[in-house]
Amino acid sequence: SSCFCRSTLPCCLTCRWAFVAPQLLDYAHSIRLDGDIILGGLFPVHSRGDRGTPCGELKKEKGIHRLEAMMFAIDLINKDPELLPNITLGARILDTCSRDTYALEQSLTFVQALIERDGSDVRCANGDPPIFTKPDKIVGVIGAAASSVSIMVANILRLFKIPQISYASTAPELSDNTRYDFFSRVVPPDSYQAQAMMDIVTAMEWNYVSTLASEGNYGESGVEAFIQISRETGGVCIAQSLKIPREPRPGEFDKIIRRLLETSNARAIIMFANEDDIRRVLDAAKRNNQTGHFLWVGSDSWGSKISPVIGQERVAEGAITILPKRASVDAFDRYFRSRSLSNNRRNVWFAEFWEENFNCKLGMHGKRPGSLKKCTGLEKVGRDSSYEQEGKVQFVMDAVYAMAHALHRMHRELCYGYAGLCPRMANNIDGKELLSHIRAVSFNGSAGTPVVFNENGDAPGRYDIFQYQITNKSIAEYRVIGSWTNKLHLKVEAMQWRTGDPSLPASICSIPCRAGERKKVVKGVPCCWHCERCEGYHFQASEFTCELCPYEMRPDINRTGCVPIPIIKLEWHSPWAIIPVFISMLGIIATSFVIVTFVRYNDTPIVRASGREMSYVLLTGIFLCYAITFLMIATPDVGVCSFRRIFLGLGMCFSYAALLTKTNRIHRIFEQGKKSVTAPRFISPASQLVITFSLISVQLLGVFVWFAVDPPHTVVDYGEQRTQDPLAARGVLKCDISDLSLICSLGYSILLMVTCTVYAIKTRGVPETFNEAKPIGFTMYTTCIIWLAFIPIFFGTSQSAERMYIQTTTLTISLSLSASVSLGMLYMPKVYIILFHPEQNVPKRKRSFKVAQIKQCYYLLCST
Repeated sequence: SSCFCRSTLPCCLTCRWAFVAPQLLDYAHSIRLDGDIILGGLFPVHSRGDRGTPCGELKKEKGIHRLEAMMFAIDLINKDPELLPNITLGARILDTCSRDTYALEQSLTFVQALIERDGSDVRCANGDPPIFTKPDKIVGVIGAAASSVSIMVANILRLFKIPQISYASTAPELSDNTRYDFFSRVVPPDSYQAQAMMDIVTAMEWNYVSTLASEGNYGESGVEAFIQISRETGGVCIAQSLKIPREPRPGEFDKIIRRLLETSNARAIIMFANEDDIRRVLDAAKRNNQTGHFLWVGSDSWGSKISPVIGQERVAEGAITILPKRASVDAFDRYFRSRSLSNNRRNVWFAEFWEENFNCKLGMHGKRPGSLKKCTGLEKVGRDSSYEQEGKVQFVMDAVYAMAHALHRMHRELCYGYAGLCPRMANNIDGKELLSHIRAVSFNGSAGTPVVFNENGDAPGRYDIFQYQITNKSIAEYRVIGSWTNKLHLKVEAMQWRTGDPSLPASICSIPCRAGERKKVVKGVPCCWHCERCEGYHFQASEFTCELCPYEMRPDINRTGCVPIPIIKLEWHSPWAIIPVFISMLGIIATSFVIVTFVRYNDTPIVRASGREMSYVLLTGIFLCYAITFLMIATPDVGVCSFRRIFLGLGMCFSYAALLTKTNRIHRIFEQGKKSVTAPRFISPASQLVITFSLISVQLLGVFVWFAVDPPHTVVDYGEQRTQDPLAARGVLKCDISDLSLICSLGYSILLMVTCTVYAIKTRGVPETFNEAKPIGFTMYTTCIIWLAFIPIFFGTSQSAERMYIQTTTLTISLSLSASVSLGMLYMPKVYIILFHPEQNVPKRKRSFKVAQIKQCYYLLCST
């Protein structure tokens, strides 16, 4: 492929190792300090990004503090006349974004100078050969922070023999000198840390703990070392060993908390997790209302950091954390507090830190578009914002100084008496030789502690033990409660678990089970048993067994015995009763008003034409349909149950027997009229009453047979509201009327209703003179719709906990609606005419004659 050259930009190869204007493109995402010897730096300036983006939010302490510590150490070394005199150290610092794969891509920058590039086949547009930008030659790398990142980077750096010194990676795997021979670290490996944490657990007399690890080398190897030590020493049982996925799904941390709660006696949680995972685990515990339950024992990734616990101090209270012994570097504090936008332009991420630290916005291109306040540039770290030195600053400086001391030893050996770099070091610094000098260094670090390496490149194990405490003034802080240097020194009296509570909490297998719990010995873990709560309707019968309470009883609140289940019924003040009663009262008042009106105008044409005798029978049935509501809601006893059986279907039977007799009479009259002029039999009022009461007697006969076969009585149904929670269980007091019995009781009335509807359809075409036929038809159609809706509602709620309320309310309202339809369509129009249009309450012939006279007069007037 061809390159295109511009006047000020170098031409390059279009390949993996060459870039157009690297100082313009690469350096915008890295820090470059010129020097005679260039060191690489890897720092988690940003957190891991979400949804495919490599980088997330800025890490102020873990990222900015640490990389500033590296630059500060380089500044001090360059000013030191005794260390690397006449030699200037430079740096190329990259952001790992807390992701191993991204860090691997970034670290390729460190090996560019060691890869030969062939440009013989490449020409610029004008035919000139390409001019390659000479990449920086990295002699050693400081970093990385996370063990997973260090492992990934170490695999490529060892291929090019570039020594690496980490300031925070503690995975035991990195101690393997056969695989990571060019890796060293100024912090002790987790194998020491795991032993220190085991000593803490033993000192606290805990013998039942769970472990929690971030997926990756750091977390998994740390937990593995802890479990291995527990097996070797014995006396500590591992309840659960959980892993946090590298890319956790939504709800993953809530799931982890729920799983930890499955072994609730194992309150102590041994955590080898990264900072982000620690924060999210604490947040999940807080969200699940587990504040104060867990006893956190955190590794050095937690240490004394503020970011994992900020905003969730209560849930983190009492946490015991471990951190390689360190001290604050006062010189760095003075240096960092003096940093500003004007004097720290070499840090390409400092402007982003400035916005984050002071919660303001730098111009229109700021990283925080939502900030209302604009940065002035005059803010001061420590004065206008909180500041506390990050815990690994000392180790970053020690790592840089270790590299500098090794280079100094190498310079003294290869360039003795030579000012500056001699040709042997200027042309090529042998990485293997530099590594041997790194392993041989011994000096007092930035905090006054010795810096040495063993044959595997590990630092000795020296730890401070912290506890996160909240004082009486509600101030949360980390307090040193001990130390570990091959042996634990713990100040138990300085520990605090709850505000003002110095007593030690328990995390042991054999905690006595509480009332209502039985012991279940764990197979394969003889030192432990689980306490299982007697669930459902079981109670604790003995120390090891739970038994089921009798059917009419439930466990007491302590589950040590059984108590009777409370009995309920439908109360008058319940909303389920108030609505049906209100409808029934309105119906009874309206029915009574119609009856009184008909009695008052008993001899008027409209009342007589309606069939007085049948109307009173029908109104009686309507009244009973409304009245049955009160029997259905009344407290069940033998008397109430008896009346329910009698009147439940009787009201409907009265109504539809009368309507059936009426429609049958109309049908027979007109069918007979088609054949002869003689009137059919049994159409007189007396005959109609006999037929109606004959139909009603069938219903009464069925009820009396029911009485004989199954006398009425009350029952308490404990199955209807037998919920999963025994405390919510109730027995329902009701009459012993099954759904089948109820349908049988109403079935005859429904049969009358259907038959009446059939006759209403047959008589829909009668002359208008028989004006009752159509209202009866509309009444029956509407009633059928009501009862068709009733059936699925009634039987569809048979499994509901609210069954008693829903079915009673549905039945009573359906009866009331049926009665209201009959009352409204058949009698309200008549009452309206009787009361408000008495002129129409005259015989039909007289009314027709008057109308004809009025029309004839109208036509005469119009013609004249």
